[in-house]
Amino acid sequence: MMKLFTRKILLVAALGATTLAFNSPSLGQDYPTRNITMVMPYAAGGPGDIITRLFASAMQKQLGQTIVVDNPSGAGGSIGTAKVARAAPDGYTLLMIHISHATNVLMIKNLPYSPIDDFEPIGLATVGPMVVTGRKDLPAKDAKEFVTYLKENSAKISMGHAGIGSASHLCSLMFMDSLGVKLTLVPYKGAAPAINDLMGGQIDIMCDQTTSTIPAISGGRIKAYAVAGTARLPALPDLPALSEVGVKGFDISIWFGLYAPKGTPKPIISKLSAALAAAVVDPDVKAKLEGISTTAVSPDMAVPDKLRAHLKNEIETLGPLLIKSGITPN
Repeated sequence: MMKLFTRKILLVAALGATTLAFNSPSLGQDYPTRNITMVMPYAAGGPGDIITRLFASAMQKQLGQTIVVDNPSGAGGSIGTAKVARAAPDGYTLLMIHISHATNVLMIKNLPYSPIDDFEPIGLATVGPMVVTGRKDLPAKDAKEFVTYLKENSAKISMGHAGIGSASHLCSLMFMDSLGVKLTLVPYKGAAPAINDLMGGQIDIMCDQTTSTIPAISGGRIKAYAVAGTARLPALPDLPALSEVGVKGFDISIWFGLYAPKGTPKPIISKLSAALAAAVVDPDVKAKLEGISTTAVSPDMAVPDKLRAHLKNEIETLGPLLIKSGITPN
């Protein structure tokens, strides 16, 4: 009995020593020693891919190793995300993902990973504003008239979005909820075809990120009415926030955050977070993000705790909205 007890004590001690060694500060000193893969679970060429490649380029300067971007797209981003969840927790496979990390768990039945339990947050990277737009011949001249017009004509207004669960869809749901109106929602397979139909007058209004809408706004092909949040945008300084025209409780944005697989040692997470914090203040990164009308977060947001809290808040905010709208996982 004493031998068995002693063996158990030694086993516990060994496991404890292993855990301490795995999270020892010295573990991250040599990291990285080879290429890192940063997974962006959406197709190459889109705004998310552009953002990911910007941060990969900036962070590799800090880390001293090449960061390769991988785009295993499909199933609302869940294919690529699951790939990272299954990867070795050694800091060599990372995930850059946006708001879908909060919505997929609400939209997809039997999701093959948990956004909270299967990942280690590294930090927020960007926050991209969204704007509410209309076809160019919509009668409303400004944001105040726009809100009044929608309330008076809600039964005949169509609002396009980029697909169920997309940020523009969530923006549409939040917009209707804040205004207390029911509009006819028209789903598309992506933002581009929706914006094309908005320009062509086939739909009346849309809410989407500035990376997708500003070219059409600048070209006078659609009208911009308001920022889908609480503050004005440097890129559109004359455009009021919806809160300025009495629309309360409405604040949604496209955010991107960086994750590692669950169990990645804390010293490695700390080193990655430091590289991310350096990237968000990199002048080249900031200038190029401004060129696609999005913004890097401040360095104090590029840390694990901020991303962890942000994800939790998004799930808690968007979940009731989807349930109220009658949308269930499929």
